[in-house]
Amino acid sequence: MLTALVDYDSGNLHSARKAFERVANETGRGEITVTSDPEVVARADRIVLPGDGAFPSCRAALIRHTGLFEAIAESVRERGRPFLGICIGMQMLASRGLEFEPTEGFGWIPGEVVRIAPADPALKVPHMGWNDLVIDRPHPLLEGIATGDHAYFVHSYHFQVADPADRIAHVDYAGPITAIVGRDNVAGAQFHPEKSQATGLRMIANFLGWQP
Repeated sequence: MLTALVDYDSGNLHSARKAFERVANETGRGEITVTSDPEVVARADRIVLPGDGAFPSCRAALIRHTGLFEAIAESVRERGRPFLGICIGMQMLASRGLEFEPTEGFGWIPGEVVRIAPADPALKVPHMGWNDLVIDRPHPLLEGIATGDHAYFVHSYHFQVADPADRIAHVDYAGPITAIVGRDNVAGAQFHPEKSQATGLRMIANFLGWQP
């Protein structure tokens, strides 16, 4: 089994690679490769799309890599390969993002990415640091993960899903902040699994064994 971590010059690939390789080695769940080659992505059994920075710049960077998004889309949408987006990689699943300027997303999970607006003005944006997950519905990626388990976040915008059923988990930051989304063979985490210690490693292990 081959898991491709997509390199489009917009992700924290060093930490992600180390975490995925560790889990793959411990569980015997195949090979991890970091790639920007559409042909490698096309033959991968699973696809991970990280993303750091701003929605518009990440979206533009992905498009600049000729054929890369098309390879991802064909594998995920037409061949049903499991997909995990991380941080901005998760946000790009939305219909559009509103960071700096309206930017079209993949549209795989309907909704918009909007600026965090806590009800308590004393809370700072970005939402940065550890926060406790609240599980909204069961999902294979959450096996062994419970409400109260914590994850590490760094972001100023969050995904408001159009259909509440697409939100798998959230956190409270003077109001709900989407933490995990999922629909069919597609999922995304706003937090960084590779920085979230036991919770993140468990989620990675679940993804590497996920059979949608």
